[in-house]
Parts: sequence; structure tokens; C-alpha cells
Amino acid sequence: MSDLLTLSGLSKRFGGLTAVNAVSFSLARGEVVGLLGPNGSGKTTVLNMISGLLPPTGGTIALNGELISGLGAHRIATKGVARTFQLVRALPSLTVADNVIAALAFGRQRLWGAKARDTALRHLADVGLATRADQPAQSLTYIDQKRMELARALAAEPELLLLDEWLAGLNPTELKVGIDLIRSLTERGITVLLVEHVMDAIRALCGRSIVMNAGRKIADGPTAETLKDPEVVRAYLGDGHV
Repeated sequence: MSDLLTLSGLSKRFGGLTAVNAVSFSLARGEVVGLLGPNGSGKTTVLNMISGLLPPTGGTIALNGELISGLGAHRIATKGVARTFQLVRALPSLTVADNVIAALAFGRQRLWGAKARDTALRHLADVGLATRADQPAQSLTYIDQKRMELARALAAEPELLLLDEWLAGLNPTELKVGIDLIRSLTERGITVLLVEHVMDAIRALCGRSIVMNAGRKIADGPTAETLKDPEVVRAYLGDGHV
């Protein structure tokens, strides 16, 4: 597999605070990789830089060999990067279908009208929401809001999907549904970078995991081995558990 995404020496400073410190890694096409670490370790800041919500202070980001670091979020989205957020950002006054249509209208294909609705319904079917397309978005349960957000991300036709704690807050039944949904994305060839604290999901989905602590990358390798790494255990649990 060739590399889809490459981060080289990526850094982000906020005044005197270094949130991300010279982080480097690559994602091969079709990989599902966990980006792990304690709260405040810099994971979401990395996603924000990849997706263009924040400009890097230093280092580079390349997608398909093309530098995208510093581009605006709208330009990066048109190059094949989509993401979800820790808190679902729905348009509550619109229907479920219209939430997806809004993403299609400003996405890579700029779809409108009947074609946009047909495409939205297809994406909603992919995430199990076909029967709720014309209901108000605000009427959805938490798991269904997450499904709708995923459908909106898929509407961007991404090569790279960034999931920021998409599985957080789900009960065990919902978690299984969520894991199955993410697994189905990999069968479509989408590369996934998954920020997550639910370790059952990480073990089920991610053959490889990258771990950050205090802005630095401290481990990168097969998930089972990475989670046993002494520095990773120390970061999560403290010296007494190493």
C-alpha cells in the first residue's frame, strides 16, 4: 500500500504552549489507525491541522504527495479529507436528508436538486438512516445523530476520514453498531484516522495505533504491542503501573 497521508515534524504552538511537538507519521491507503493518548495530549489539534481548521506552526502535511499544510478547511475538504467532531454539529431545524444535502451542496461535486437528494438518501442508507430522512434532525437519538454526521462526512467522498471520538458516549449495543459502521467504510477503501478513548473499539478496528502524550508521539506500531508499551502505560496510568 502507498502512503496517502504524511506528517513530517508537525508542530503547533499557542503562545508559550506547545500543543503538538514535531510529530511525524504516515498513513497507508486503506489503513484504519488509532490516534490515542490522554486528554490534552494533542490528538484533536493534530486532526484540526490535517483538516485545515488550524494552520501548523511548523512541519508539513502531505496528501497524495501534495502539500496541504496551511490550506483552508474548505480547500482541504475538496481534496478528499472529511471529519467528524467530538460534539455533533447538526443543523437542527433541517431534516436529516437536508443536513446531508447541505454537505453535498458545498462538497467536491457541488450537487443540488434531485441528484443531491438521491445521493443523500444513498449515504443515509449506508449508515442505517434511510427511513428517517424526512424527520427533523433534532428528533434523532444520540447514536442516530452520530450516524447522520457520518453520512455528512461520507457526502464529501473522502479518501481520508478523520473521526474525533465518534464512538464516545455510546452504550454497548450502540458501540457494536458504530464499530460495524466504521468497519464497513474500510471495505470501501476509505482510510480512517480514529481519535478514540474506547479501547474495545480500538482493538476491534485498528491494526495499528499511534500514541501521543504532552504533544509528542511516544509510540507507533501494532495496536496490541503499542498498548503494552511501558511509556504508553506510564502516560495513561502513571509510573506505578509500568
